[in-house]
Amino acid sequence: MANPQDDILEYTVFETDWGWMGVTCSPRGLVSLALPRLTAGDVLISLGVNNNNSRQATRFTELEKKLRQYLAGRQVTFDEPLDLVKATRFRRDVWLATQEIPYGESRSYAWIAVRIGNPKACRAVGQALGENPLPIVIPCHRVIASGGAIGGFSGGLETKRRLLKLEKTIV
Repeated sequence: MANPQDDILEYTVFETDWGWMGVTCSPRGLVSLALPRLTAGDVLISLGVNNNNSRQATRFTELEKKLRQYLAGRQVTFDEPLDLVKATRFRRDVWLATQEIPYGESRSYAWIAVRIGNPKACRAVGQALGENPLPIVIPCHRVIASGGAIGGFSGGLETKRRLLKLEKTIV
C-alpha cells in the first residue's frame, strides 16, 4: 500500500543572479527544477506548488549553492538523487544519457538516440528533452542538432544560448 507522504513534495524557492529559481523533491530525490523567473510567485506556479501537495523545506542549501555557482560560470557536478519514477522508460533513458554529457561540451539528438539503443529516435529524443523536469541538472541545453543548429529548449532559445555561452560551448 502506498504511503500518502510519498506524494508530498518538498520545495524551495531562491534568488540567483539570473532570477528566481526553485526545486521540488520527493523522498526519492529531485522531481523538478524551475529555470530563472522574474518573481518567486512565477516559480511557485511553474513548479505547481500548492498547500495540498507540497511543503516548504530548508534541506536544499547545498543544491542552491551549486546552482548559484553554476550560474556564476563555475563547473559543478549535480549528483543529487533524482525521482524519475513518473517518467516513461524511454524518457528516463534519454534523460540519464543526457546527464553523461560533460560540462562545456555538446552532443546531438542522434548521439543520444544511438546511446540509448534506438538510433532512429532522434525526433522522440527531442520530445523527451522538451519534457525534461530538471533542466541544468539534466543538461538538455547541451543537446544540439547534428548539423550544428541549436535545436529547441523548453526554457527558450535565448536561455539555451546563455547556458551554452556560460559553459563556453561552441555552437
